[in-house]
Amino acid sequence: MPNKPSSIKDLRQSKKRMFINRKVKDDLRRVIKKARRLTEVKNAAAQQLLKTTVKMIDKAVHKKVLKKNAAARTKSRLMKLWHKSR
Repeated sequence: MPNKPSSIKDLRQSKKRMFINRKVKDDLRRVIKKARRLTEVKNAAAQQLLKTTVKMIDKAVHKKVLKKNAAARTKSRLMKLWHKSR
């Protein structure tokens, strides 16, 4: 357990960030899995879900939950699946 006030504050902030980041990552994983399943279906809903997924990935990078290259790789793989199933 930290003793100094700054250490206590740092611990509190890191716990808060951990919970927020975990929520964002869980939501992102769920949406990515759903998008992968819907790559075979070519309709407006699937295309909208793909756009939403890419938007969520970009927001996660902006919030520094994901690293830029990991996000680029994920988006690239999703787009590759999307175009491959055409």
